[in-house]
Amino acid sequence: MSVPRPPLLFALSESQALGASIAQAAQLKLAPLEERSFEEGEFKLRPLLSVRDRTVFVVQSLASSAAAPVTQRLVRLLFLLFGLHDAGARRVIALVPYLAFARKDRRTQTRDPVNSRYVAQLLEATGIARLVALDVHNPGALDNAFRIPVDHLSALPLFVDHFARQGFTLPLAVASPDVGGIKRAQIFRELLERRLGREVELAFIEKRRASGVVLSGRVVGEVNAREVLVLDDLCASGGTLIRAATALREAGARAVHVAFTHAPLRRGLEALTADENIAQVVLTDSVGPDLCAFLSATTKATVLPVGPLLGEALGRMLTGVPLAPLLENWPPAAAG
Repeated sequence: MSVPRPPLLFALSESQALGASIAQAAQLKLAPLEERSFEEGEFKLRPLLSVRDRTVFVVQSLASSAAAPVTQRLVRLLFLLFGLHDAGARRVIALVPYLAFARKDRRTQTRDPVNSRYVAQLLEATGIARLVALDVHNPGALDNAFRIPVDHLSALPLFVDHFARQGFTLPLAVASPDVGGIKRAQIFRELLERRLGREVELAFIEKRRASGVVLSGRVVGEVNAREVLVLDDLCASGGTLIRAATALREAGARAVHVAFTHAPLRRGLEALTADENIAQVVLTDSVGPDLCAFLSATTKATVLPVGPLLGEALGRMLTGVPLAPLLENWPPAAAG
């Protein structure tokens, strides 16, 4: 009877720092990977250890950087996944903390593409056994796009742990910057109420358009004289969160703190940290350390690492322990 070979964890060069954090949390070492680039833009990716009959994890966050646009990152991920399958890996699992193209998950106009489904088909074609993603824009739509298991992790418990340590003395409210994010805000509110042992109000901001321009509408919910925590899945340009903060302050909020998982564009972070209506910016390093590095110069922003969360999830997958508790408590020891 053959002894199962130990698992391997690879991270492409664009996600090396994130991969190292995950490996440390999972008590693994990053497996060596040969990465060669050629002048005409082609490349070669080759695992430097045998992957035959092994469970293999691959880390790649699909956010653009100056050195590697999102399309290049996606193609490199696909090629590595194909290569691992061809090299005899028993099971390949893709860890994609930030899954690009997930926002375009339905047709809103005639002949519209459904990019999330196309990415799902590309990933499935590589032969991966499952996908692990973090705070996708629409989990239900992504489930429908894939025909393989998808594990949806969330940074909400990390945000709960962070804000629960803030020692807020004023009444609290949790707000969604738009109607589409109410479910996320509601889950966060319930987790925070359980952690703090006190009531937290729920609110949201209606959006309206004038001459094709998105404007903040009225605030629905009680925020007057409260500290308000605004939750979103990502911040691109920062416009939605800035409009929400302005509307909340005009409605009487004493302070507005914004939290979001993904920061694919640096200009969005710069806009948020410069806005006078926002007291605190909390985000994760799901896209890697590059976009977050400049935030070290300001005390207004806090970056929460996702490596420990993903590493814990990886370890649980290897040992057959459920991932569901990670959606409710962080750190895991806080689970009842």
